[in-house]
Amino acid sequence: MAKSDLAQFDGTITDIGAGGIYKIKLDKNEAEVSAKLCGKMRRYNIQVVLGDRVTVGFSPKDLNTGLIIYRYR
Repeated sequence: MAKSDLAQFDGTITDIGAGGIYKIKLDKNEAEVSAKLCGKMRRYNIQVVLGDRVTVGFSPKDLNTGLIIYRYR
């Protein structure tokens, strides 16, 4: 699935779990979802820590889990 096909929301990382699972609190509807790092963030070794603002992409088929596609500076 292409990056442009994903529904994108902004949020803040609230918890870091085992296996690369992050809990993210979304800004728009105050929901907390789980997400993993996308492939390019793993490839270029971009570190994501607690409290970072990120953009999360969701597939239209599954809105409970997403991909972290951007970390704000």
